[in-house]
Amino acid sequence: MAELRTEEEQVEALKRWWKENGLSLVAGVALAAAGVLGWNTWQGYQENQATAASMRYQQLVNLTAGNDLDEAQLPEARALVEEIVDEHGKTLYADLARLMDARLAVAQGDLAGARERLQPLADAGSDDYVAGLARLRLARLLVAEGDADQALNVLQSGVPEALAAQRAEVRGDAYHALERREEAATAWREALRLAETNEQPLYGVQLKLDNLGLESPDPEGSALETSNLDTTSHDNRGLDA
Repeated sequence: MAELRTEEEQVEALKRWWKENGLSLVAGVALAAAGVLGWNTWQGYQENQATAASMRYQQLVNLTAGNDLDEAQLPEARALVEEIVDEHGKTLYADLARLMDARLAVAQGDLAGARERLQPLADAGSDDYVAGLARLRLARLLVAEGDADQALNVLQSGVPEALAAQRAEVRGDAYHALERREEAATAWREALRLAETNEQPLYGVQLKLDNLGLESPDPEGSALETSNLDTTSHDNRGLDA
């Protein structure tokens, strides 16, 4: 009888515990299951968003391919930029679209508008490489607008080593605009050296040096510089504007 009472007491204790804690236990299990389902749903949503952003950006690239942009295509390209930025504003694709938007502004002769689009990217782009590209393009615009001193300031920082050759070229352009010919020649030679070292083609720089009419301080280096003219592609990760 004592054993029976003990079993009955255990059953009663279990019933009391379930009455007091059963609802919380069920709720906890339900919340855990909902959490797993919610996480999987969120992951799927993120993947779908990334795919959509990639597809839209590829459309933009295809639409603006080539050096000569069709005036009739500009509104469609601008609409794609706005869509990417509005719907995928925190992704790398949005920053790439903003870079493209600056190119479209240049194509329309709106240099001030292009600077406005590039400055935020140069200051706080989501990717170091993209921010560096924005700085290079901003510096080129400043040189074109006659503000070479500011262009040199822009190039002081924020350009990754992967773009060091391009940075040296733009620095040479700025020095040349300021009529500092020796410094321009030094910067352009550095650009060619870096391009040779990193196997990055750099077009037109040797021609700029030749047009200066200055003798190269390193005849052997000059032969290396000339070899850059034989390259066939440009390392711009599909982003050159």
